[in-house]
Amino acid sequence: MSAEEQIKQEAIDLFERDVVHPIEDFKDPKQEWRRLFSELLGTFFLVLVAAGGGMMGQAFPNTITRSAAVTAPGLMVMAIILFMGKVSGAHLNPAVSLAFAARGDFPWRRVPGYVVVQLVGATLAALFLREVINVSATFGSNYPAAGYSAGSAFWMEFILTLGLVSVILGTASGAQNIGIIGAFGVGGYIALAGLWGSPISGTSMNPARTFGPDLVGRDWTSYWVYVAGPLAGAALAVVCGFVLRGHGGGRAGSGAAQGDLHTEVAEPDKA
Repeated sequence: MSAEEQIKQEAIDLFERDVVHPIEDFKDPKQEWRRLFSELLGTFFLVLVAAGGGMMGQAFPNTITRSAAVTAPGLMVMAIILFMGKVSGAHLNPAVSLAFAARGDFPWRRVPGYVVVQLVGATLAALFLREVINVSATFGSNYPAAGYSAGSAFWMEFILTLGLVSVILGTASGAQNIGIIGAFGVGGYIALAGLWGSPISGTSMNPARTFGPDLVGRDWTSYWVYVAGPLAGAALAVVCGFVLRGHGGGRAGSGAAQGDLHTEVAEPDKA
């Protein structure tokens, strides 16, 4: 082998080692841990901001306004979708994982793992905030407002989650097919919902987001509201998605729900 041929072979070997093999490993279905770590990390950051606003406000009165506290989670979700949505789909929310699965864009067998790591990520964030800020995690959780019943908070969580999951499923569908730009729609909706809906229920829209602070703060007051409301809203959003766009399972929706890590498409002929 000539020197030139040897150099070419070394370049090919280097390319396969540093580019081809890592890509193959990344797409290996056995690498589910990548998705799970992505969901854990993303949910950790979401709850860090969502619960952190209330806890910081308790530790440092009159420094964080309600508008800032409810807008911050929307901005964080936008950032998370942009930086890791292609890995796991950036659900960050059990209601979203269940909605994607019911829509046909996400395999049901992956749902339990996603939900578990979302709850773990939320709990780790609440623990971190409690240790650093040194106030109870209950100040970062969600509870019905004084003078309002748990039923009122339920309906608020229901309608707000209906809107949130509708935005998520809609921007992920082949009809819109706007890809990563959907992050702006989702983040914007979360901020907008918080600006007007937070006084009654706290605008959780996410069972995991409330689970972490409640577990660490050991206060489960009306927690059912923040499970039943988002799940019911997500279920109706799936029905609305079917009415608006028909069955899911197409390439665009599956890619948005699962990321680019070995995407499984139920209906490959559908956009």
